[in-house]
Amino acid sequence: MTSTAGHTITVEPAAVHVRAVHDGQVLAESRRPLVLRETGCPDRYYLPPGDVRTELLTPSGTRTHCPFKGDASYWSRPGAADLVWAYPEPREQVAAIKDHFCFYATDVVTG
Repeated sequence: MTSTAGHTITVEPAAVHVRAVHDGQVLAESRRPLVLRETGCPDRYYLPPGDVRTELLTPSGTRTHCPFKGDASYWSRPGAADLVWAYPEPREQVAAIKDHFCFYATDVVTG
């Protein structure tokens, strides 16, 4: 856990099955995601690279900086720019998310 002036981030294994689907195509599915909880943000699932169909993604030129997590790189799909991101060199406090992929839309699979 990291905390700065009222801003907290935690990263831990999530005991859920998650799936990322875009236009009917499964882009990722994992039973071993990490959940990142950050003050003021929705919970986000970070999926290990082996659970993501990276061949369906195209790296984009977009880069963003988060003072708490580091610099993010993005991937796109046709008609869906910057659909996915990852932190290749995250800050030490969130090192567990290194190279894990996060999708804007991820569903928890039940049953």
